[in-house]
Amino acid sequence: MSTQDLVPSPVGPVDVEQAEAALVERYPRLVRIAYLVLPPSLGRNRRVLTAHALVQRSLPRRRVPGPSVPEPRRAEDAVDPGYAYVRGEVLRQALVAGLPLRRFALPRRAQFPPLLPHVWGLRLFPRVGGADELALDQQLSRLSGPGRAAYVLRGLERQGDPEVLRVLAAAGVDDPASALAEADALDTLTALTALTSPAGPAAGADGGSSTGPASRVVPGGSGERVGEQAGPGRGRGSGHGPGTADVPTGGSGTADVPTAGPGTAGSPTAGPGKADSPTGGIGPLGNGGSPGPLSNGGGPGPLGTGGGYGPLGAGRAGRVSGAALLESDEFDPCALQARPTDLMRRRQHGRAAAVAVAALAVCGMLLGLPGDGWGRNGAAAPSYARNPAAEAALDPGAVKRVPPGAWPGSTRQDFSVWPARGGLTGDGALLRRALAVWARPGLSVRSSATPGTPVGPPMGPPQLLFAGVVDGARVVLFHDGLRVVRYAEPTGGAAGAALDFARTDGADTVGSAALVVSRASGNVRYLTAPWVREAAVRDLLAPAKEPWPLARDAYGVTEPLPSPAEAKGCVRWNTLQVRDGSGLRLLTDLGELAPARLLWGPPAAPADATGHEAREAWARAACRLTAVRAHGVRSVNAWRFARQQLPEGAGRGTWLCTRAETWRGTGGRVLAQFLVPSAKVPAALAARSEGSPACGVRDPRVLAGVLWQAPSGGWYVLAAGSPEFTALEVSGGVKGRSHGPVLAVRAKAGARADLGGTLEDGTRRRALR
Repeated sequence: MSTQDLVPSPVGPVDVEQAEAALVERYPRLVRIAYLVLPPSLGRNRRVLTAHALVQRSLPRRRVPGPSVPEPRRAEDAVDPGYAYVRGEVLRQALVAGLPLRRFALPRRAQFPPLLPHVWGLRLFPRVGGADELALDQQLSRLSGPGRAAYVLRGLERQGDPEVLRVLAAAGVDDPASALAEADALDTLTALTALTSPAGPAAGADGGSSTGPASRVVPGGSGERVGEQAGPGRGRGSGHGPGTADVPTGGSGTADVPTAGPGTAGSPTAGPGKADSPTGGIGPLGNGGSPGPLSNGGGPGPLGTGGGYGPLGAGRAGRVSGAALLESDEFDPCALQARPTDLMRRRQHGRAAAVAVAALAVCGMLLGLPGDGWGRNGAAAPSYARNPAAEAALDPGAVKRVPPGAWPGSTRQDFSVWPARGGLTGDGALLRRALAVWARPGLSVRSSATPGTPVGPPMGPPQLLFAGVVDGARVVLFHDGLRVVRYAEPTGGAAGAALDFARTDGADTVGSAALVVSRASGNVRYLTAPWVREAAVRDLLAPAKEPWPLARDAYGVTEPLPSPAEAKGCVRWNTLQVRDGSGLRLLTDLGELAPARLLWGPPAAPADATGHEAREAWARAACRLTAVRAHGVRSVNAWRFARQQLPEGAGRGTWLCTRAETWRGTGGRVLAQFLVPSAKVPAALAARSEGSPACGVRDPRVLAGVLWQAPSGGWYVLAAGSPEFTALEVSGGVKGRSHGPVLAVRAKAGARADLGGTLEDGTRRRALR
């Protein structure tokens, strides 16, 4: 026998065919091992199905390699390597199945109920045994999983302790010695129970022992345990003195020795009184049919192994040993009985399942019937209503397309005469997705709209302005008379779609000269109107610099140019300069679909800011355009409403009023700015207001003031109004009055004052705020 320490026994290499043959040939035994190792708390029905599932899942998927250097073979290694591998896998899975599920631990496959095999409508369990089997099952339930595995390996597989330790270690048991100790304790408990039973002591199961199943005796007669690989016909036991069974070598009266002297049991040949002889004599160790103190025959005896009674006796007339009980039908998951499940509960569950399936089918029909489904509409949300007008508006075939030659003969030039351009104007699937997302944008759609722009679906079929691929995205532009809508999706699919709305009602020739078609990497591309003859880029901060040409493709899409709306600083301010049939126009990107028009001059008669004086003024006021970014701005007009001679001969200052008009007509923003004589100094913000009519067509009057420091270091309150003011006055921390539209009063640093003025008709006006 080998007594090596905890080193897994080499079982490889194992082929898949070899493992399959071992599994099929010894399937009942493997299932019995799994059934015994699984915790009885699972219930007999689940233990049966789980045991079969664990064995069936133990077949390897590929050849199992063996160790690189084979170890010397031991006597216990005579078992088939294929069977050893499959048995180890069964043990490993059975031990995992007995572990409890933990909240934060990843569950293992063996811990869940098996999917296959599966039985519907029946409960399966082994045949019912007697009181001994029930007692053993209860005792096994008190052991841990490794303890049950050790007990099964030693009792059912007839393995010695060293081999049991090695198999448990290979199966992943952390402490095989403790598991073996649990099995020893169960053996001792079984022996003590049998000794105190009314049947009285009897011999061991297979050449039994006089002291109990947990003992072993070495040749020297000590109580030290050694490894043993017993066969089905061999017993395991120990004794003290003459008459001891199952000792490899021994003196007089020792059992299971190849040769023995007179009175020795288990010898191949025996004289009178020897054990296991064909005829059997009568003597102290006789094996014949007559009873004796150590008789192995049919009569009772204190250490007999025949039909006698005892703690480990194999005869059914007395109490059977735990190892022998493992072979009983109580623990055979292949010989099963069937009973129905709870019929009333099954009927209730069936009704509930039928109702759930019907409800699910109805919900699916309700969600899938309207429209044309989800796939064709891309990132759009599910349809929610059927309406003829709404369906017509979302039909790509009903989209309006203006012929390319319609705009020259039209009495108006705006978005309504833009032709449909782009390489994807005939892509019906793209147009359908764009219209569906417009009407029902899903949660994954990034949507934006300028202030005051409704974002609902179109009231009728919209007009198609553009459909094509720009900067790696499929872009579609629609116009419905009130809004311009831009839909963009990546060329790889509809995921990550974007939808932008901008109000453009009342657009004229200049207001419809260009639209933003793409923004990417801080750059912007424009789609110009068909009447735009040329396009160029002009930097507002460099008024003396000539504009440079901006190329366009056949559809009117410009090359990318850096957008001031995307810039973090104010180093340059690129604007789009276009030439149409009546002159030059200057447009700037303020983060919206429609660029804003830049103007210069009095509110009653502004002109495009393309002249020298306008560019000089805008060069110092351009950085203030960030105050009206993404505000739905249609145009921005700047005009000089006053000039003022500065104190101490510091030159002449200029007062500018900048007004941003919106597409919605309300919410205009007004900025009053003061420019010192130096052309390199940007404009200083004197006052700002939102929603005020000042500096506009309805009310061109404006009044503002600043605290200014002279070159000498002195401080002054400077104020100016439009030409309609006849007198100005400051009060509070600084007091002063002037006749005319300008005022300069000495003050202290940080002084605060209230500014007011008088108009020609005597009306009092306060400063812009």
